[in-house]
Amino acid sequence: MAPPTTMRNPFPIILMLLTVLLSGCSMFKTEEIPEDATVEEIYAMAQEGMANGNWGVAVERLRQLEAKYPYGVYAEQAQLDTIYAYYRNSEPGLAIAAADRFIKLHPTHESVDYAYFLKGQASYEEDKSNWGVFLGKDDLSDRDPTLTLNALNTFEEVYTRFPESQYAPIARERIRYLTNSLAKHEVAVARYYQSKDAHVAAVNRAKGIVEQYPDAAAVEDALGLLLTSYIAMGLYDLADDSRRVLELNFPDSKYLVEADKLSRGISQSDQDEGFLSSLRNLFRRQPAG
Repeated sequence: MAPPTTMRNPFPIILMLLTVLLSGCSMFKTEEIPEDATVEEIYAMAQEGMANGNWGVAVERLRQLEAKYPYGVYAEQAQLDTIYAYYRNSEPGLAIAAADRFIKLHPTHESVDYAYFLKGQASYEEDKSNWGVFLGKDDLSDRDPTLTLNALNTFEEVYTRFPESQYAPIARERIRYLTNSLAKHEVAVARYYQSKDAHVAAVNRAKGIVEQYPDAAAVEDALGLLLTSYIAMGLYDLADDSRRVLELNFPDSKYLVEADKLSRGISQSDQDEGFLSSLRNLFRRQPAG
């Protein structure tokens, strides 16, 4: 029989792990601000954190500055910097809240356009999927459009309220991208309805795209969906109207070819059904007695 193994005392190991853990925590502990620190000194410490990419430390410094010196230009600048620090620290929800606060407190501030812009940026980032970024995809069209709408509305405010702002051109580019994303989302929904033969619902979605996003690239898809759904429902006058608009704006559209194939298929099906109906009627006739 083997001799019993002696169990080592685990206490030294546990103590060592706790020591490492506590020393690690102390590495990230924010340095205490002296009681007599001036607003300039605290702001300089916050700026140092931002310059080094220590966004969490920077936020803490900025909040301490505002708590100790709640009024004046430094407090206002700290509020603006807090928005940016939250945004860079991948905390878009907190960045949006900080931006809303600044806009409410300082609606006529000379840098309020920057607060709106950062709010839009944070809303845009909040809508991006981490998995999408990881997989190399940055397409918002297959997600809940609520956050996309929030970002779009904020960038539209930047562009319309502050057309001379340095952020207006970037906001315009974001508006174009987000509009296309929303239109593509509606196309995906319309295609789903069409695949389930829910053509009325597909038509309504496609109409909404044409009316709400007339400049989006997805308008071609919307017109194609209108055309093919009208054909499938046998509404050929409406299908002809859709075809004319599609041919005028997208003469090389693939949907024109698809519509022709669909029309031929329906026509052939009707011919086959007519032939079979004739045969059924023939065999139903009773011979004369």
